[in-house]
Amino acid sequence: MKVQSRHVKGGVLGTVGYLLSPLSFWNDLFINFPLAYVIAFLIALINHNWFAPTLVVTYWATNVLGFVLMRHGYQNLIHEEKPPYAYRTLITDLLISVAYSLLIIALIMSGILRFPTELLALSSKK
Repeated sequence: MKVQSRHVKGGVLGTVGYLLSPLSFWNDLFINFPLAYVIAFLIALINHNWFAPTLVVTYWATNVLGFVLMRHGYQNLIHEEKPPYAYRTLITDLLISVAYSLLIIALIMSGILRFPTELLALSSKK
């Protein structure tokens, strides 16, 4: 019975992690951005100037949390005894998230990644 509960827990953690992680291409639109927006809105009720920084930090944190949960889910599925979540593992998850964020920024700045309305405008001109 212990093995089954470990697998269920690992599967749930892994699935939630995947949904929050940047590995699912649609998570930003349906999960991470709305979640970050609601949290930023609530914080902005205290101070309006905190809205934008809270939005950015919360959005980024949801992506990091996704990687962390995926790692925990995988460890629950594979290992009988889960190794402790080490500081080095956290740093690795943070670096992956920063690298992903920098890649997205570079794609936007270079014009490769565009907003959907810009893509529609380009296709209608052809």
